[in-house]
Amino acid sequence: MKVVALVSGGKDSCYAMMKCIEYGHEIVALANLLPVDDSVDELDSYMYQTVGHQIIVSYAECMGVPLFRRRIRGSTRHHKLNYQLTPNDEVEDMFVLLKEVKRQIPSITAVSSGAIASDYQRLRVESVCSRLGLVSLAFLWKQDQTLLLREMITNEINAILVKVAAIGLDPAKHLGKDISYMEPYLLKLKELYGINVCGEGGEYETLTLDCPLFTKARIVLDEFQVVLHSPDSIAPVGVLHPSKFHLEKKETSVSNSPEHKSDVVFEVQEEFCPCISETTHQPDNGISDLVERTRDRLRISKSEKDNTLSICCWLEDLSESLSGLQEDLETVLEEIESQLLKCCLDWKHVLYIHLYISDMGQFSVANETYVKFITQEKCLFGVPSRSTVELPLIQAGLGKAYVEVLVGNDQSKKVLHVQSISCWAPSCIGPYSQATLHKGVLHMAGQLGLDPPTMTLCKEGAMAELKQALINSEAIAETFNCSISSSAISFVVFCSARVTQSERLELHNKFVAFLDQGRSARQVRGKMPDVLDPIFLYVLIPDLPKRALVEIKPVLYVEEDTELGEETRQDQSCEAEGSYWGYKPEKWHDDCLQKQIVDGKICAAIVSISTELAKKIHPLPQRADDEEHMESISRFCLYLLNKTLLENSFSWQDTMSLRVYFSTSLGLSAKTLSGIFTSGFRQLAEMGQGQVAGLKKEPVFNLVPVLGSGNSSASVDNFISCELFAQRW
Repeated sequence: MKVVALVSGGKDSCYAMMKCIEYGHEIVALANLLPVDDSVDELDSYMYQTVGHQIIVSYAECMGVPLFRRRIRGSTRHHKLNYQLTPNDEVEDMFVLLKEVKRQIPSITAVSSGAIASDYQRLRVESVCSRLGLVSLAFLWKQDQTLLLREMITNEINAILVKVAAIGLDPAKHLGKDISYMEPYLLKLKELYGINVCGEGGEYETLTLDCPLFTKARIVLDEFQVVLHSPDSIAPVGVLHPSKFHLEKKETSVSNSPEHKSDVVFEVQEEFCPCISETTHQPDNGISDLVERTRDRLRISKSEKDNTLSICCWLEDLSESLSGLQEDLETVLEEIESQLLKCCLDWKHVLYIHLYISDMGQFSVANETYVKFITQEKCLFGVPSRSTVELPLIQAGLGKAYVEVLVGNDQSKKVLHVQSISCWAPSCIGPYSQATLHKGVLHMAGQLGLDPPTMTLCKEGAMAELKQALINSEAIAETFNCSISSSAISFVVFCSARVTQSERLELHNKFVAFLDQGRSARQVRGKMPDVLDPIFLYVLIPDLPKRALVEIKPVLYVEEDTELGEETRQDQSCEAEGSYWGYKPEKWHDDCLQKQIVDGKICAAIVSISTELAKKIHPLPQRADDEEHMESISRFCLYLLNKTLLENSFSWQDTMSLRVYFSTSLGLSAKTLSGIFTSGFRQLAEMGQGQVAGLKKEPVFNLVPVLGSGNSSASVDNFISCELFAQRW
């Protein structure tokens, strides 16, 4: 991509440019924001570094690329973390600046910044990029600062300190000193006081005088003054004011920007008066009639838990429908939006979205339709996380689009949404986030085996993709101070039908080995909390985004400050009394059930019915689509799930979701199977007579047609797999 680099003059923005080039991008322009008054060194800004701005004008000549500059007219007016367009905010100066760069150099598609740890700065750069249709590149994001500083020095970044504001740093002693000279002392201060080695906490700022990008000249600082802002005896604050400098030409030079005149400095003067308006979706005129005609085939299911809702919507019996994926998805999303409004909720309350489509070849169409409804403007608490997979929907009579949303009816969710491309984890460019934390449960978006800085899939097959997906998941988990090796409740692993049988035989062992390695590493570092033993479900499906072979969907437990009372936390398990449909506990039942009970708050269970286990439940019929046979299997699944809930003091009213994965090879439609499970729940309630606590009516269950499923990657031939998640607080 052709990139405009945001430069403050600091080491971070310069090294970020070097990383851009390392990953195959081209820096074709620089952009800088500076004070209105040249004599002012520093502004009161959380967003911009301006100390040393008098020298930045030379960067165009040093690099041989054009420099665009704008004087900062705005101030900090929007104080919340997630930025929204705000007139006269200093962020709007960046918008005007980058808009002009894009106008003059239309081929620019990305913006580079040196963000390392500041969500405040990153989110504002991403907001501006999103509005301008540009990609944010932040290759230093979440990198270890000690290693990063060493890399910068090793890669010959010559940067001096131009501001100090931390204990142990003295303006008189340390301003003007090179980072290579300061490195040992900064590491000592980190050990003594916990400072950020790269200055991410505002401890110090730098100015780059030379680096490998300066192919034409280096900057030589001849004279400077130390300006003391605060004479505090513990952490004095001072800045370096450059009085005199000159450029020292280099012998070799390379032209970096053939399409635009180099060495030129542009002053961007344009005023900006944003017009704020609500974005609303409008169905395309060409499809509105089709959307209307499909409404009579809409089906929904909805849970009734007090604090959360699970809403599913699909279209029934559309195997011969003329409507396409866009029409079906628009109809489904409009219905979910309507259901949310009936509950006095909207998209901002949604925690997670499962987007199931019939053809991954139309992923871009699905995404375009999706963003008509779910936008950052509508999701003030953060956009929901998402998993998107292709399912054999049409074969099961479920139309071309099927959506499940998990909703929290409060404002307590915490969302991690990084749109910048970085070395940390895959970016989420668009209205879906890497992870959402709600009530102690971390719902992570489906993770592919993408190499974060290049956003390309690993080329070495399913094993390599799995490993990279796990590395990406761990990076996201660490942001919430947890780990997939110790905090995972469950993993759902989607395997493409293109994964070979030999690869599937190895997947689970590789997965477990990765988790074991992570536990050992954390133990060595002394970070070993109570370890959860996660439950697994492998699902065989037709296809995944980007033609990936593997996608993992982790659910983690993140311990919060609030805890259940002691009386609740004590062992309150009880044996489920009586028997249902003649089933009584037997040893082989353990082969069907995986469960994870966490702190008395969470009950997760997976019931897997393979061909061999099905024979023990009911004699195998002559035909695969025998409804009596499936009725027996469904009742046995409900018996085990009900028993698990009761024995661990949960009720069906605590259920947040229940997914029933069924193989389309059974020959049963989703409509038929829905009737079988609905009947089973009603019978369970009638037989319970109070023993089936909280089951006043059938809870939500979502039928998910797949090619196969199982609790091991080596065997995905289950008739039925049931995934239950219940929570109480």
